[in-house]
Amino acid sequence: MRRIISVLLFSISSTLALAQGAQPLQLAPGAPDRHIVVPGDTLWGIAAKFLKDPYRWAELWKLNADEIKNPQRIYPGQVISLDKSAGQPQLKLATINVPRREYVESLVKEIPAIEPQAIEPFLSEPRVLEAGGFDNAPRIVAIQDGRVLSGSGDTIYTTEVKDQHKLWQIFRPGKALVDPETGETLGMEAVFLGNATQTGSGVPASFRIGISRMEILINDRLMPAPRQDVPTYIPRAPEKKIAGKILSIYAGVNFSGPQQIVTINRGKNDGLEPGHVLAADVAGLNIPNRFEGIRTDYKLPDSRNGLLYVFRVYDRIAYALVMNAVQPIAVGDTVHTP
Repeated sequence: MRRIISVLLFSISSTLALAQGAQPLQLAPGAPDRHIVVPGDTLWGIAAKFLKDPYRWAELWKLNADEIKNPQRIYPGQVISLDKSAGQPQLKLATINVPRREYVESLVKEIPAIEPQAIEPFLSEPRVLEAGGFDNAPRIVAIQDGRVLSGSGDTIYTTEVKDQHKLWQIFRPGKALVDPETGETLGMEAVFLGNATQTGSGVPASFRIGISRMEILINDRLMPAPRQDVPTYIPRAPEKKIAGKILSIYAGVNFSGPQQIVTINRGKNDGLEPGHVLAADVAGLNIPNRFEGIRTDYKLPDSRNGLLYVFRVYDRIAYALVMNAVQPIAVGDTVHTP
């Protein structure tokens, strides 16, 4: 039975290798023989220590699935060792004894996939809404004392509120996100203004503003605060070919680098999932060449620039964190399955 399971695991790993173009796993330069997991580690960070392409971490895990049952359950204090003796690299997982402490510690949690602090604001404070996202959102119609702007501690009044929620967020519609390939509007940037709690029902309904990041005005909108879950999805390449463009970069800038957030024009409808890793290309230069009095323009091929980790996916758009980049990543750059 054990032999059958081993054969099955090998078949799964072989299928994954085929999905990556039958390219063997390449170790990172100076890959260690072992790594002791410590608080603050991430799956991506550990994968980058061992692999040239960190998004193929799942393949390295699958090759030894009888020992690493789930890479999402790797904890501080465990030792990940690299075995190169079997041709294809494999990992082994062990636990070391941690000295007992005299004080009470919280339960040890598994390490996350990526740095939580880099994406937490985009889990609790969404910055992009799909087309029609504001259609049913309560709208501010008045501010206490007849004022035209409000802030922390003030009372605001809105149109009808159909659902009850513990916490609400306040937004102002921003610019439309237009697909550069089709010209279609996929969504709208939402400017986060603050949060509020409902204090009265009816029409108008009343809210008290809690945190205020910016001045809040009449006609701004309220939406229920989403549940904040830091993703621990295993970094992996999409199972299908996905190609798209970068729609926007957080903070309204035109260029981004590592640990910055971008929005892309692909989502669930295209097969994109949280944890998927996409490659970002830098556009090849247009080079004019003159030979014997005749000018010919040449377009150099696009080249790999960096990798993006997708952490939040809607039907037609998605958020991704720039994990690495050789050159600044720009709005309009191409992203695709690595």
